[in-house]
Amino acid sequence: MAGWRQAVELAMTDDEIEALAALSRSRTEPSSRVSRAQMLLAYRDNPSFCAVGRRLGVHHQTVERCVERALAYGVLAALDDRPRPGKEPAITPEAKAWLVSLACDKAKDHGYPHELWTTRLLARHAREHGPAAGHKCLANLVQGTVCKILGKEEVKPHKVRYYLENRDAEFEQKMAEVLCVYREVEVLKKAAARSKEGQAGGNRLL
Repeated sequence: MAGWRQAVELAMTDDEIEALAALSRSRTEPSSRVSRAQMLLAYRDNPSFCAVGRRLGVHHQTVERCVERALAYGVLAALDDRPRPGKEPAITPEAKAWLVSLACDKAKDHGYPHELWTTRLLARHAREHGPAAGHKCLANLVQGTVCKILGKEEVKPHKVRYYLENRDAEFEQKMAEVLCVYREVEVLKKAAARSKEGQAGGNRLL
């Protein structure tokens, strides 16, 4: 691996080298951009992660990541922090359906002395039993997330006065399908919004 690391070639155009040189001396640019510009220039002179790290006083892995980003995204793009993509919901639709179904049960049916669930107890039960039910995403479930999930479905287990025992055996599957539809609609709405923004930007350019 050491030999491969020293053999990585990073091609740069004259314009990129000029831009890096200017950035490496800048006193107004963010320090992260200045540091990365210096790393790339130093690596161009001596393509060794360890040598550049010693020269600039940074860890060789930091140099390696910077060079790899330059290879993957381009020399100048590597100077910026990579955008953090919007995180997909950590809780799957199936897990939400399982949680909602659980909230519609009696707490005492699951071994607790209480007739009604509290959101704190639901969160604890989901953390302990959700992964075994096939929902690993519930392993770190917190009370606040339980409140949000149940609130969207207008389920309030702590305010239940009585229970209806005749429940749909396919409730979880149906709920998961409904949640999936909601998610697809949200994705379509976001795509449409981005399309409109792109068209608007194009019109402004015209």
